[in-house]
Amino acid sequence: MTPTRLHRSELCVPGSSVHMLEKAPTAGADYVMLDLEDAVAPADKEQARLNVIDALMQQDWGRTSLSLRINGLDTHWCYRDVVDVVEAAGEHLHTILIPKVSCAADIHLIATLLTQIEDGRGQTDRLGITVLIEIAAGMFNIDEIARACPERMEAMVFGVADYSASIQSHTATIGGSEYGYSVLTDPDEDGARERHWGDQWHYPLARIAVACRANGLRPIDGPFGDFNDPEGYRTAARRAAIMGFEGKWAIHPSQVELAHEVFTPSERLQTRTRRIIEAMEQAAKEGKGAVSLDGRLIDAASLRQAEHLLNKIEQIDALAAPRPAPAEV
Repeated sequence: MTPTRLHRSELCVPGSSVHMLEKAPTAGADYVMLDLEDAVAPADKEQARLNVIDALMQQDWGRTSLSLRINGLDTHWCYRDVVDVVEAAGEHLHTILIPKVSCAADIHLIATLLTQIEDGRGQTDRLGITVLIEIAAGMFNIDEIARACPERMEAMVFGVADYSASIQSHTATIGGSEYGYSVLTDPDEDGARERHWGDQWHYPLARIAVACRANGLRPIDGPFGDFNDPEGYRTAARRAAIMGFEGKWAIHPSQVELAHEVFTPSERLQTRTRRIIEAMEQAAKEGKGAVSLDGRLIDAASLRQAEHLLNKIEQIDALAAPRPAPAEV
């Protein structure tokens, strides 16, 4: 069963930056991704591993979940990323993020390596696996990837930049919209035409959401490149939330709060969620399957929606609760 983790925001932190690694625990993100791949230059790969190990072992991460993005399976850095970091500090990690996944075999390779390391260390807690769907082959094989390793798989992330490169899309933005992805209406009697924009990322986002929910995984939206455009980020995050995603990457600390703003149920929604549950509980006592609430029909489907939201609300409340004081020695 997939572990329950709050995943509204995932802050991406390059392993080559000691300064950013030191700042990350106080950024307030639900998740922090310690990156050894794209954000690290080839000459810095080995030092980045050491920096990440030190950060995992020396810093107080509180209730933040921690992910390690390893280098691609087609590189000579990959196996040392897994072995060195997990052997030294695996107990401080929650998941391994595999980039550019193309098929189920990619998952099996890392899962087998993790099992060997964990067994060798006597580590009974198994690390989870999350994957980046960011190449055409991965999107094509997304169903087999989602089913590859149910005992470890936790989430899928949409890597929009590499995906657009993989499908040779004519776009230079990361996660934003493109003016060219639109259609024009026929001219009216005055010759005027209207332009209707579309969302070029709707298909991959929908595909990931369905594959994840069908297999008990968390769908997470990837980066929005312009961190000086908060409204653009909010818009992309709202689209993902409506499509069933649980959170979004933050490539800058300023985007963390924006993600929380979007993926935290509003006070109005929280109140209505609790009222739906109360109304359905009363209906069950009265032998009814559906009732009216504020002039609208609610039934078992409404209850399922409310229960999912209530679970999310409880996770958020637990994260915000004060941490217990350490026991006196």
